[in-house]
Amino acid sequence: MLIMFRVKNFASFKDEVILDMRAISYKDMKNHVLEIGKNKVVKTLALYGKNASGKSNLISALYYFESFVYNQFFDAGNRDDEVDLGDRMPNVKRSTFKLGEVVNDDSEFEILFSQNNKTYQYGFVIHDIQEEKKYSIKEEWLLVDDKQVFDRQQDVISFGKKYENELKDIDRQRQDRLYIGVLDYFAEGEVKKIVDEFKDYLKHKFNVHFELILEGSVKGLVSGISFSKRIVEDEAYRKTIEKFIRVADVGIVGLSIEENKDEKTKESILMKLKTIHNVYNDAGEVVREEKFELNMESSGTNRYFSLIQYILNVIEDGGVFIVDEMSARLHPILTKFIVDLFQGKMNKEAQLIFTTHDISLMNRKQFRRDEIAFVEKNKKGESTLYTLADIKARSDASFAKDYMAGKYGAIPVLSDNDIYAEMVGEWLCQD
Repeated sequence: MLIMFRVKNFASFKDEVILDMRAISYKDMKNHVLEIGKNKVVKTLALYGKNASGKSNLISALYYFESFVYNQFFDAGNRDDEVDLGDRMPNVKRSTFKLGEVVNDDSEFEILFSQNNKTYQYGFVIHDIQEEKKYSIKEEWLLVDDKQVFDRQQDVISFGKKYENELKDIDRQRQDRLYIGVLDYFAEGEVKKIVDEFKDYLKHKFNVHFELILEGSVKGLVSGISFSKRIVEDEAYRKTIEKFIRVADVGIVGLSIEENKDEKTKESILMKLKTIHNVYNDAGEVVREEKFELNMESSGTNRYFSLIQYILNVIEDGGVFIVDEMSARLHPILTKFIVDLFQGKMNKEAQLIFTTHDISLMNRKQFRRDEIAFVEKNKKGESTLYTLADIKARSDASFAKDYMAGKYGAIPVLSDNDIYAEMVGEWLCQD
């Protein structure tokens, strides 16, 4: 489970920000807390903020960290993800903060998570070599259960006493490679187990979800919707997905898997998924079924269909599910339904982090104060992150009402904008 993530000098985050999932000792909603060993974390975190505040930058930072580190491992190309994304996963580029007078070429990332009853703390500082259009690893460190595995300061690496005998002969390094990637190839024994568990977390437990393909909102234009291999191979899983789709009340009663075969070899070359709808007579009786292509479903239906596959996998296997604009194209009741799945008592190992503008969720019956966070950008273009707990919001406060009144910040301020007032005035004066 994710405990903390820290980033500095990435996109609009000039200074250090910490995404902190550690639970505060509130008496309310104790079922919203996961407890593994000495770690107590919240199951959900909702991120609010005005447009261009930096919410998506934070999701991008999480994804950049995951993809940059994982691609350093020697078998990174052999990922067998449950959901086949094809070429849909975006290549998030790292950009340092650009709006300061003094340019800082160092970005810093660090993660703290629990895996197999161990606590991992790993991070690195990456330095841009502007004149060569390259980068170098300036610092890197790994600790397990607060014990140092290694610490790197450019080309000098030191080892913790417990692991020194295993690591002292692994001195291979390059300025553009993470040392943890070197260990993945050369390490043996206890260190190899540590690296394998670290890799397993990134591969199976750390899930950042993007939906770029669904930006086309006109029915019939949406194409290339991904679906899980499990839907094809596991009938019980497909039946479960069907139940969750029927809950959404979008008119779909089932799913159909069709196999397209090569005319010459008769071998399967493509699996196509279609939705099943009932056809009714004038008396309201079901007379037959009709199959629809996925692109004939609404973009909201397709988004929910895509999300629910990931969500069920994460809740079943454990881990953290991170999604930008989760409520986009979803009815608020569906968004609440997804949040409830993670917050329920049956969820023992999964977490949800999402950005949203849906304030219908922002209430003390849905979230604890340490489960609502805000991203705000100041006039200098610098983003910050804080929770209701950080600003000492009252437990009996009307969260959404106070937020819209500006008490928590992180909202657009239009009424004090002279340009806005002038534009409205001109419009009202038109014939």
